[in-house]
Amino acid sequence: MTDETKVEIPAKFEKIVSEVEKMSIVELAELVKVLENKFGVSAAAPVAAASASASAAPVEEKTSFDVELKEVGAQKIEVIKVVRDVTAKGLKESKDLVDAAAAGTAQMVKEGVKKEEAAEIEKKFTAAGAKVVIK
Repeated sequence: MTDETKVEIPAKFEKIVSEVEKMSIVELAELVKVLENKFGVSAAAPVAAASASASAAPVEEKTSFDVELKEVGAQKIEVIKVVRDVTAKGLKESKDLVDAAAAGTAQMVKEGVKKEEAAEIEKKFTAAGAKVVIK
């Protein structure tokens, strides 16, 4: 963190913030999902509200994209292989993600990727017969 973006952290949150700082992007995404499920909230809602209220600010081109698995298709095993390839998850985690998507619940495959990488991921899933959405 640079001095320009220094944020004052209350003492009661110092331990939590230091633990979060040590996490990888994948671990942070997983933590967000756990917290959303645990408390029945969505981290996306405040972001959407904040961006809507900041309409006076100049619009920046989106540089970070999320890839969400919507439909698995007929080639479930191929889709599991693509999930493992894209996310570096283990077989069980990949299978669980694909099973949840097959059950009708869209699953976040990868978050915060560049446009080119998101397009490559989409191609891999399409080739395996799955449908993804890039947000």
